[in-house]
Formats: sequence, C-alpha cells, structure tokens
Amino acid sequence: MKYLRAVVESFIFAFYSFKIMVYITGYTGFIGQNLSHYLGEYVVGVNLRKQEPLVFQKGAAVVHLAGKAHDLKKTSVAAEYFTVNTELTKKVFDAFLASEASVFVFMSTIKAAEGKDIEASAYSQSKYQAEAYILDQKVPAGKRVYILRPVMVHGPGNKGNLNVLFGMVKRLGIWPLAAFENQRSFVSVENLCFVVKALIDNENVASGVYAVADEAVLSTNELVALAGEAVGKKVVFWNLPKGLVRLLVNLGDVLPLPLNSERLEKLTENAVVDASPLLKALGIKSLPLRTLAGFKKTFESFINE
Repeated sequence: MKYLRAVVESFIFAFYSFKIMVYITGYTGFIGQNLSHYLGEYVVGVNLRKQEPLVFQKGAAVVHLAGKAHDLKKTSVAAEYFTVNTELTKKVFDAFLASEASVFVFMSTIKAAEGKDIEASAYSQSKYQAEAYILDQKVPAGKRVYILRPVMVHGPGNKGNLNVLFGMVKRLGIWPLAAFENQRSFVSVENLCFVVKALIDNENVASGVYAVADEAVLSTNELVALAGEAVGKKVVFWNLPKGLVRLLVNLGDVLPLPLNSERLEKLTENAVVDASPLLKALGIKSLPLRTLAGFKKTFESFINE
C-alpha cells in the first residue's frame, strides 16, 4: 500500500512540478486545516498514526504541525508531551534529512524559549528539546530548515481560551477579570499560513528560529471590548480583587468549570514578542492581515458556534 501511495504522490508531484508539494503532519488540527486550505491542491496530509516509513518526494516541503498542546484541564501525564512533541518530531525530521525534500518547517511555540528551565512546563520543555534536536543535526546543502515560534494563534475554527472569553461576553455581557492589566502579542492563523507559504516559496530566507506575531499588542480587556462589539454588547467590566479571582478559579482546577488557574494565566499573562527579525528576513514591513481586522474575523466566526 505504501508503494502505491508513493507512486500516486510521484505522479501528483510530476503533474504539478511547477509548484512545491507540501506534506503536512497534524493536517486535521486547527492550524493544519487552515494551512491546507490556504495552500490549495498541492498538499499531502501525513498520518503519523500509521506504522509505515515516511516518504517525502524530491523538492517537496514538510510542515510538521502534529503535537500535543497545553492541557488546560491538567489531566495529561508529562511523558505524553515528550513522546509526541519531542520524539515524534525527531522521527519526522530524520525522515526529512534522509529524503530529497528541500524545506522543513517545524511549528514550535513561543513557550519553547522557557523550555531550557527545568521548572518550566512539560509542554515548553518538550518543544525546546525538539528544537534542540533539529538545531543539533547536520543539514545537507540545498535544504532549508525553519523553526517557527508563534504566539497565541487565533482564527475561525479555533477552540481555546478565546472561546471562553468570547462565550462569557456573548452570554453574560460581563468581564470579571478587568483588574488584570496586561499586554500580549497574538497572531491570526491567516498570517501564520502566509508566513509558512512565504518561507517555502522564498529560497533566499535563511534557515533559523523565528518568532511569529502580528504587529500590534493588545490587553485582554481590549480583546473583551472587541468581542463585545462583535456581538453588539457594551461589556460591563468588573474589577474584582485579584486575590478573590485567584481563589475562585482554584475551584476550576478540581471542578469542571470554564475558568481554572491555567486559563487565568493564559488570559491575563504579559507576553509581548518582537517578530521584526522574521519580517526583515521575508523582506516585508508587515503581515497581510492587520491585528484588529484579524480579531474581527475571529470573533464574527464565533457568533454562530
């Protein structure tokens, strides 16, 4: 069966030889689905659950998205992160090195920067160790390798912390975390897809590690106001004492509540990232979709969910 697949992929690659064939792991996930749609018909989804050798065609690009994300419910065992995020990445990267594929893009996380600290989360450490393995390998001439560290990614179809925020605004019209002042970077999935395609297409961009973020930073309170505009509500901001909020969200760590300590940290932490090295490498001044326009699209997509 694997040989038949290889023959079919070879035919497709030859037929579209003027385009770059792109193999995507994690193609059924949020980013994977958006990237597959963005790139169009030159995409091959890679199912890593199948116990068969990974085969990549000559000149192709490999985008490794498959991974285990933060467990906001805190039910995962630490070893699971290293099995999926580290060891699986090694397997895919080794297959890339052994093939005649030209480009490798690893979707890491901005949290990987914390991963060298033994006190960091298993998620951060597992991503950092995957990056370290990639950077430690000798890459043959003619191949390009990119490690992307995106900040919080948002867009239509996203199921994460922004849904909790939006749901609270949509149903209740209140925001009880107004006392938490912060600034953080975000990136729309559309801009992230643009970056991946630009790196694949542009042979002049040097291999390396690049942070990915939109141009503007926003506070969570500003996001709440934008969510209110999307649903036509004037949000009431509650400045509850931070100590009281932290006490209440601890209940979410033991009960199935929408807000727990992990989500509180994600929604209120400061996380400002400089993505100018990426823009400089790509030779552009900004990413296509502006920050506010991106959030407008995201929140409008949540309305009917």
